[in-house]
Amino acid sequence: MPRASAYHILVKTKEEAEKLKQQLSNGANFQQLAKKHSICPSRKRGGDLGEFNRGDMVKAFDDVVFKKALLEVHGPVKTKFGFHLIKTVYRS
Repeated sequence: MPRASAYHILVKTKEEAEKLKQQLSNGANFQQLAKKHSICPSRKRGGDLGEFNRGDMVKAFDDVVFKKALLEVHGPVKTKFGFHLIKTVYRS
């Protein structure tokens, strides 16, 4: 089964996610922004979700992690939880 490791920042609005993505493209640190802005408990670890299997996350999230380029920030990705910025570290 494919596995991956990813970081994410979860916020309530698309606008907030887009502002954070702009900060990231201007060189802001992903982990620092996650600690400051994410509403997910993973924020304590800088947005680190650790390693997980394909299918462990909701489909929209899974699709980004398992199909999009590594080490790039993707999103905003809308799920039932809010809007995510996702950075996949590796996948097997």
